[in-house]
Order: sequence, then structure tokens, then C-alpha cells
Amino acid sequence: MTSARAPRPWRRALTGRSGGDGRSRVVVLLACVLALNAADTGVIGAIVHELRHSLHIGNTKVGVLTAAPAAVGAVATLPVGYLTDRVPRVPLLAGSVLLWSLAMIVGGVATSFEWLLCSRIALGAVTATAGPTVASLIGDFFPTAERAGMYGRVLAGELVGVGFGLLVGGNIAALVSWRVSFWFVALLGLALAAALWWGLTEPARGAQGGGGGRGPAAEPAQRQVARRRVRPRPENVLRVDPARMTLAQAAVHVLRIRTNVIIIVASAFGYFFFAGLRTFALVFVQERYGIGRGELSAFLPVIGAAAMGGVLVGGRLADRLVRRGRVTARVTVPGVAFTASAALFLPALFTRDALVALPLFTLAAAALAAANPPLDAVRLDVVHFRLWGRAESIRTIARMTAEAIAPVLFGWASGLLDTGGGTAVGLNRVFLLALLPLLANGLLLTRARRDYPRDVASALESERRYPASARPAS
Repeated sequence: MTSARAPRPWRRALTGRSGGDGRSRVVVLLACVLALNAADTGVIGAIVHELRHSLHIGNTKVGVLTAAPAAVGAVATLPVGYLTDRVPRVPLLAGSVLLWSLAMIVGGVATSFEWLLCSRIALGAVTATAGPTVASLIGDFFPTAERAGMYGRVLAGELVGVGFGLLVGGNIAALVSWRVSFWFVALLGLALAAALWWGLTEPARGAQGGGGGRGPAAEPAQRQVARRRVRPRPENVLRVDPARMTLAQAAVHVLRIRTNVIIIVASAFGYFFFAGLRTFALVFVQERYGIGRGELSAFLPVIGAAAMGGVLVGGRLADRLVRRGRVTARVTVPGVAFTASAALFLPALFTRDALVALPLFTLAAAALAAANPPLDAVRLDVVHFRLWGRAESIRTIARMTAEAIAPVLFGWASGLLDTGGGTAVGLNRVFLLALLPLLANGLLLTRARRDYPRDVASALESERRYPASARPAS
């Protein structure tokens, strides 16, 4: 008889796929950061009716409550990206989660729209930390050959958070109060801040990249680029130590990388649609299809599971295709996913039959989610590891600006396009128009296939010139 207990099946599956207990802990904690951030917007989407009644506001102001954190985060993310590349990231992340939780507590005691808006402005200032720090930590925790797949597992937290906010936040608001929904999420945030502080160890910079001593052979895309003798773009090869670059110099460099610019635009378009969807999807489905909160609560896990499957499959599929010789798979997979998502949303928005619409919405959500992990991995592929934080902060500015505009624009346009058929009619027309950016992403990412190999080669050459052993800026 042995004293050691055999791990449970779910634990074996998790640790096996993530590479052991240590890597599993990293995946779970980083996923929880994104989940917490997304849960907030999910809660707002779930309590639209309660906020309208309690604070006497309309759709446009509900959109403002979602947009405010994104707008402030877009401004704050650039200095945060600068800090991410220069200071220990784990304390920075844990501290931001703690401040985020305090802002949620303050929001829960708001007695007016203005009070709640101020708390959410403070929320946005600390939300900005998540994007740059999580991206930089993923790059240094996980091997480049598994980057898209690991990104998929971490990004799954974002979907869990939105679903959690919609489902749990909505039910708590219905049973008790929308204020308790805020406080419940804040309590989870305090627990996560402690878990990050005690459970996450700061990794070495460049530990998994080309500059980390493993060389280009460590990553299939880099290996194929080297084998095919793809020439780097001379203008994209660093001539200054990235650890010593100013914020302006770093911004100019990362915006000179064509693939990175395309990824920034595509990501912004995708999150623009997603931000509007997560804010108004619940009220839209209830009013258009006559589905009650209880029925919708039962179906939300199905959509969430499909989206979770999409985000996990998207990253792993891209990595597998790259290993099989498809060097541009990390831009091809999201291009196909965006196009498929728009094609599935279109008939769902035209029908009034819930039995037809809900399965289509489920598949469309899975396709939309599948695009994100490869896109996030591409950014790390084409940028020197000492610029990951600043590069992500620039991408986050575009993303959060789109997320700030979308809820307000969706709310305002839904009223403008409502011709007397109710909120659902206006929202339906807005969602139809918002499919155009998703289709545009398919075309943009087709263009990126031509630039990606040379941009990977440029990043490789930059890492050879300035490897992980280079002395960082003081």
C-alpha cells in the first residue's frame, strides 16, 4: 500500500496537456487574470435590465459603462507596456488585480450613473496591465513551438470570464442585487491577487525565444524560415539594444513590422465585434426570440463550451500546421476563422426561429474564438522578446479603443436604426453591419501571409544581435 494518491483523471489531463504541474499552474493563473477582466463586462451585459431600472439609464449609457474602462485602459496601456519590459511582471500583475478588485467594490455601492462611471474609469486604469504583462509572461514561460496552443489555453479564461459574468452575475442580480454581483467578482479578484503573488515565479527574459540560447531550431516557423533562407527586411532588423530603446523608438520599430500592423488592425476589428456582442447579446436574444432568463441561462454554457473548444482548437491547429510545413498557418487559421464566423452569424441574424439561430450562434462563437490564439502568437513571433510588453501595449491601445467605441456605438445605433419594432430590431441591424469588419479581417490576413516569413526572419536576426544574455537597461 502506497501513501501517494493517484492523480484524478481531470488533473492528469490538465497537467499532461500543459506539460506538468508547474506549467498547469501558470496556465490557470494567467487564464484567471483574463477571466476576471472579462467577467466584469459579462456582468454588465447580464444586468442591463437592472441597471436601466436602478439608475434610470438607456442603452447608450449602458454602453458607456462598458466603454469607459476600455477607453481609459487604451490610454494607460502604453506606460504599462514600458513598465512590463523593465520591471518584474508578477508583482505588477498581482498589484493591478488587487486595485481592480477595490474598484469593483466601490462600483457596487454606487447610487448614481456618475458614481458608477467614475469607479469604472478607475477600473480601466488597472485593466491595462493585463494585456502587456500576460503576453510577455506567456512568451517567457512557454516554448515558441507551443506558443499558439498555450495562448489558446490562457485565452480560454477570457471566454470563461465572459460566460461566468453573464451567467452567475445575471442570476445573482436577479436573486439578490446587481451590487452583489460586483462584490462577488471583487472577492474572486482579491483571492486571485494573493494566488498570483504566492503562486507565480518571475521567469527570465527571453528564456523561450530565439535569444534564449535554444536558437532558431527551437521553433518550427523559425526553422522553416531559416531552411528556406528567407531574407529579413533590413529596415526591421534592430540596430539598437531593445532594452535601451525609448518608448517612442520602440513604437516606431514595432509599427514598421507589416505583419504586426495587420495583426493589430485584425485584432481591433475582432474585439470591436466581440465587445458589442458581449454587451448586448443577452438582451438581444431575449427580446428577439422571446427566450426567458432561465432558458437562456441553461443554453449559455453550450455557447461557452463551443467558444472554449474554438479557442483551444484554433491555437493547436495552427501549431500543428506549422510543424507540418505550413509556415504561414498562424495567419491563415485566424483569417479562415473570421470569415467562417461572419458566414455563420449572417443567417442567424436573419431568422426569427430560435431553434435555427442558437445553433448558428454557437458555431459562429466557436469560429470567432478560434482566431485569437494564433493572432496573439504571431505578435510574439515577429517582435524581439525585449519589446513584447511595448508591442502588446500598442496592440492593446487599438483593441481597447475598439472595445470602448463598440458598446456606445452599438447602443446609440440600435436606437437610431429602430423603426418601431423594439430594441431587438435596432440591435439586429447593428450586428449585421458589424459583420463587415470580420469579413475584412479575412482579406487582411491573406495579405499578411506574404509578409509573415520575412518578419519572422527579421525578428530572428534581431535576437541574434541582441540575445537574452545582453545586459538590460538599468
